[in-house]
This record gives sequence, C-alpha cells and structure tokens, in this order.
Amino acid sequence: MRKVCFHKYGGVEVLQLEEIKSRKLEGGEIRIKTKAIGVNPVDTYFRGGAYKVPQLPWTPGSDFAGVVEEIGSKKSDLKVGDRVYGTGLGRDIDGTYSESIIAPQNNLAVLPDQIEFEEGAAIALVGVTAWRALVDHANLISGEKCLIHGGSGGVGHVAVQIAEGIGAEVTTTARSEYHEKLKQLGAKHVFDYNVNNLTELIGNTGQMDVILDHRCDEYMELNIQVASKNARIVGIGQEDTQVIIPNFAIARAKELELYMMSMFNTPNISTILDEISKMMVEGSLEVSLAKKYPLEAAGEAQERIYSQSNMGKIVIIP
Repeated sequence: MRKVCFHKYGGVEVLQLEEIKSRKLEGGEIRIKTKAIGVNPVDTYFRGGAYKVPQLPWTPGSDFAGVVEEIGSKKSDLKVGDRVYGTGLGRDIDGTYSESIIAPQNNLAVLPDQIEFEEGAAIALVGVTAWRALVDHANLISGEKCLIHGGSGGVGHVAVQIAEGIGAEVTTTARSEYHEKLKQLGAKHVFDYNVNNLTELIGNTGQMDVILDHRCDEYMELNIQVASKNARIVGIGQEDTQVIIPNFAIARAKELELYMMSMFNTPNISTILDEISKMMVEGSLEVSLAKKYPLEAAGEAQERIYSQSNMGKIVIIP
C-alpha cells in the first residue's frame, strides 16, 4: 500500500510517498481501506517537530473515512465491508495519510450511508473537538450567549452549528467573505476579526457565557472583557504556546472558568462521532469542503492550510 511518511522533522519537503507492507492486527484493532483523509493544522505540528512522535519514520493524519477490511481478534459489532469514520490517530498511533490504516475500535464509528466519505473524514476531528469543548467542558445550554473565534475554520464552522442547535445565541468572527455563509449556519452576529474595535462590537451584543477560542494568546484580553460573570472559556489552540492574562483582576472578579483542552484526550470518541453523524443525517449539521487533493499532493494540502484562508476543511482522496 502507499502511505505518506516523514523520516525527519521539517517542512512539507520531508513528506515522502512510499510503498509499505501493512502489519498484522492486534486484538482491538480494525484495518480500514481509506476513502478520504482529513487534513488538519495539527498534522503540520507533528511533521514540523513542535509535537514529537513516538518514532521515525512516521505517518501524519488524524481523520479518516473508509471501509472495514479486517477485524482483530477481539469481539466487535463491526463487520468487513462496513462504512466507518474516525479520528485521534497520528499522535500515539501511526496516522491516516495512507491507502489503508489500522485504528482502535474506540477511535471510530459507523458512517451512515447518507454521509459521503469526504464529509466523514472532514468532520471527524473538528466535530469531536467542537462537541467536547461546548458540551463536555463548557456545558453550553439553550439561551446562553456563545462567542466562537474563527467561525470559518474547521472547528469554528462546526461549533457554530452545534451551539445554534443547542439553542445558544451565537457570535463569531471571520473574514467578510464568509459572513453570509456563517449566518446561514446559525450565527446571529458575525464580525471581521481585523477591525480595530472588535471588543466593542462583540460587547455590544451582550456578555458571553461561553467562549471558544483557538488563539488564546491573541484574544484572552478580549475574552475577559466580553465575558459574563461565571463564563466558561475553552481554549483549543495548538499554536498559543504562551498565554498571558493581562486583566487578571477582571477575570477574578468575574470568577471565570478557563479550560485548555486537546481532542487527543477525548475518552469517548466513538460516542461523540455517533452524535455527530446523527446530526448530519438529520440535517442540523454540515461540513464545508474547501478543496480535495490526491495522496501524492499531501504536502500541497498541508501548505494550503496556511497559504490562504479556507471556509471549512481540506481532504485527501487516496
């Protein structure tokens, strides 16, 4: 089978397409023929060495959708030929940029026939991240005000829909060309994050009960200013390695709760994936696809994440 590997940390030039023989399965593992692969910023952190991998060479990629080829020795409700999708690979387990992958049963769920493989691969990581942030950590409830930074991004545009589905009043930020789409997805207020008076504009919509932030290093001061008393702030960023709280007295007076989370620590990935696919089948959740690439263009796919703004997700079709 063909898979993308890197033998050393570096830029996209270290990614190599290689022919590899797949290993034997262990007890709780499933072999899956990949039909689509999601591309996420975190893939580049492992490739670049910001996050260390267990060994080299290594294959990047967290998300996948495909068809079950083989089942390990442990009992499983799955059968060969089932459509599945999942996430959480690429850190402790070899990643998904491959024609065939091996995944633990706990990292995947059945993909309903109504959902395309590209959609399943695109929404897995961002769906689990948004759900865990808003539902598991923030306990967002109907009637609350929710601020989602970066609404056009992978996590952002899914989080907007989940928050709106819960019954929250959603405020988000994005470039102006994405405002109309985000309103269609459920955002009540959308602001350009490049304006000088962003704090004032958001504050004029009311105090926020829940804030989902992918760049706490840039927006923590704003978050504290617009937060309500006892608000919950959930940081999901991978690039905000240093976060300073410049207005700590205000944060303390408001008794704010701050959660810093990683999707890779999610204990119930399969359960959340079932909830995500249920919403998609019902029509209350969709995922936007920005562009598709072949497996041999994995480097271009990773470059696209940072070279230009995208509405939604980038996927690889092996």
